[in-house]
Amino acid sequence: MNASTIVFGAGGQIGRELVSLAEIRGLDIRGLTHAEADITNAVSVNKAFEKFKPALAINCAAYTAVDRAEHETELANTINIDGAEIIATVCASMNVPLIHLSTDYVFDGNKKGAYTESDAPAPVNAYGRSKLAGEKRIQAALKDYVILRTSWVYGFYGNNFLKTILRLTQERDELRVVSDQHGCPTAAADIAEALLVVGEKLSAQEPVAGIYHFAGAGRASWYEFANEIVKRQSAFTNRSPKVTPISTAGYPTPAKRPMNSELSSALFIRTFGYTAKPWRERTAETVDALFAAGPSKAAS
Repeated sequence: MNASTIVFGAGGQIGRELVSLAEIRGLDIRGLTHAEADITNAVSVNKAFEKFKPALAINCAAYTAVDRAEHETELANTINIDGAEIIATVCASMNVPLIHLSTDYVFDGNKKGAYTESDAPAPVNAYGRSKLAGEKRIQAALKDYVILRTSWVYGFYGNNFLKTILRLTQERDELRVVSDQHGCPTAAADIAEALLVVGEKLSAQEPVAGIYHFAGAGRASWYEFANEIVKRQSAFTNRSPKVTPISTAGYPTPAKRPMNSELSSALFIRTFGYTAKPWRERTAETVDALFAAGPSKAAS
């Protein structure tokens, strides 16, 4: 029961997008949910590799609850650090390259302008620290890897900012959204495409190992992102709640967020030849797809 590629975390928003895209294109890929392969359990991971004998592994599994990580730090570390190391160690023992997803939250957000791969990480919350430590474990265990840092992920599947805004537009007449944090909204659909492109080069044994940034084209604040979502959904709902900008101080959260999460994808584009779509274009496509799937999907 061989599969050329196995995907851990296939039940998450990026994993589901990736497996769906691969199946549409007839690619030999096997998605594994948490129930099928627990990345924090070395026996479980080894069994997956032995069963499917992959030529490539992709890790989309992660603990991503940023605020909860402040008091569930041990769980976040178990998944994002130990889990990453377990997969990397098995990959090394079986000579299988690995693609691993990481985050913009490895940075403190104090830089003016987009972060590049040469910028020094300095996470400001427990989630970011766990993801950075996971990166380091992979680098220590494995030579043939690509770590892909991305940001502000949204899409058709799972829970994300875009779907939250769609739900709130049906419940409220005013949305108060932070306007002083900036980043690059990134569609899961673009990340899925990027993963396939990276996988092709790794499978062809091209010398592309390392850390790369990949994010949606264009910079936005959460306020600007929300405005675009509300604008697009109004054609389907005839609702246009007011979107009011507020400061980070006006919306306190358990975990501190970087004020600037903008990532430069220049190195990725030069190396792999793929560019994400402008975030406004992908936002429109995602909203359209959700409403095409039915009102319940758009409001979920």
